[in-house]
Amino acid sequence: MTLATNWRGWCWLQERHCPLRLVFGISRSELARARGARLSWEARKRGLQTVVTVLRSGTLVAPDWDIPLLVLRESVCAWLREDLGYGDRTTLAVVSPGATGTAAIVMRQPGVLCGMPVIEAVFAELDTRLRVTTICREGDLVPEGTVVGQVVGPLRGILAGERLALNLLQRLSGIATLTRRFVDAVAGTGVMILDTRKTTPGLRLLEKYAVRVGGGRNHRFGLFDGVLIKDNHVRVAGSVREAVQRVRNVIPHTMLVEVEVTTLEELDEALAAGADWILLDNMDVETMREAVRRVAGRAKLEASGGVTLERVRAIAETGVDAISVGALTHSAPALDISLEVVAVDER
Repeated sequence: MTLATNWRGWCWLQERHCPLRLVFGISRSELARARGARLSWEARKRGLQTVVTVLRSGTLVAPDWDIPLLVLRESVCAWLREDLGYGDRTTLAVVSPGATGTAAIVMRQPGVLCGMPVIEAVFAELDTRLRVTTICREGDLVPEGTVVGQVVGPLRGILAGERLALNLLQRLSGIATLTRRFVDAVAGTGVMILDTRKTTPGLRLLEKYAVRVGGGRNHRFGLFDGVLIKDNHVRVAGSVREAVQRVRNVIPHTMLVEVEVTTLEELDEALAAGADWILLDNMDVETMREAVRRVAGRAKLEASGGVTLERVRAIAETGVDAISVGALTHSAPALDISLEVVAVDER
């Protein structure tokens, strides 16, 4: 079903792969061709440009990018529906239907760029004629004032998508930037910086992608793809050994078991139970060092709790294998990035 107020204005296209798709200024024949189409992105290396193409694969391809297209499109459509409702009243009144132009995406503070494939998806859902050109790559450390990309095409689409695109780009770049600071702080120790499940509801896929772009590693994505036995699990099971045994009885033999401990006595129990990983929760540096000595390589050790940039190097030097930092996703400040119209063609 298609609902349209003006075939040369805004059209709502409801199709198989996207429950709600907003398209600007298309004809009836163009709309018919668009129905059921699967837009995707192929990063073609012409300098540092990223161009939009239609592929059959259904997966976005870009540096460090492994997020399925259809998953991203579903989210983008929901976010556009939330912001646009029945249309951008201001832009529809101010900007003529045929107006085109160019907008520059500018870093207003230094940081790690992350999220350009996402904003490409945002503008593609608004109008298939919009083209996003990337000037800097995902993961680049970009100085203040740098133009990292451009959006070219119908101005109605550019202005309608501006806020959503910037919200995502600022959020993901902020996470990537903070992650890079933690990774740099432990450089040379061999310790992995991990994220956690403390993510924004609905944004976990993208926020964990931003951690990878910043040089960090992903912990389990959700409750379904990893085992972490915490204090409440132990209380219910009666002991660490019993909790580990119950888990071993039902999980695939290839899945690792991690146990959270807060004391050295609990550490010993987790070791005796055969844990593959042990999470040292909120331990001081000296206790962590003793934990490393006791484990002596029999299990991998993860430090967590109260990790800050000021403490992370000292924690890494205790000899743990990984440090998980919830702040990467729950406390990263958004990076200041703007979108500015730099050229207008009123027709």
